[in-house]
Amino acid sequence: MGSETAYLTIMGRYTWALLNSYYAVLRGTSLRPTVIYVFSEEIFRDQVETVKKGLALISEAYDVQPEIHVEMLASSNIQDACQKIPKTVHDLKARGFQVALDITPGRKALITGALLSSRDDLDHVYYLAISSVEDADKPYMMIPLLIQDLKDFKEAIVACERGM
Repeated sequence: MGSETAYLTIMGRYTWALLNSYYAVLRGTSLRPTVIYVFSEEIFRDQVETVKKGLALISEAYDVQPEIHVEMLASSNIQDACQKIPKTVHDLKARGFQVALDITPGRKALITGALLSSRDDLDHVYYLAISSVEDADKPYMMIPLLIQDLKDFKEAIVACERGM
């Protein structure tokens, strides 16, 4: 991976989903972001500081110190997502960044807008699948690792297109 990596995520209803997925990415991949962009819907504004602190703590545990930016989006507004997120992706790509988007915590309208409008510029699309929702609202290491599966959808699509 290049020296400059951006990690983008979309904040949804569950703060733990965002933090746990980021933890899983750092634990399970070589990705070490130099910058993080959190796209949050206005209705989740009250969770922003908690998320920023959590991302900073998890980053510190992996000896990375990314700049953390928060961009606010209109709630459930696919147009806002498909304008702001791809612009950020495009700007980062133009500056030489590899860009990873984590769709785990986001709500469907924003994920759809982000993916459909940014798909060609994304290097990774992460999703932390959990086979049971029973413990989903807990910190990452308190959820049995056997029921968690970090996926890179971009990697899977590329492999599919190559016939693998």
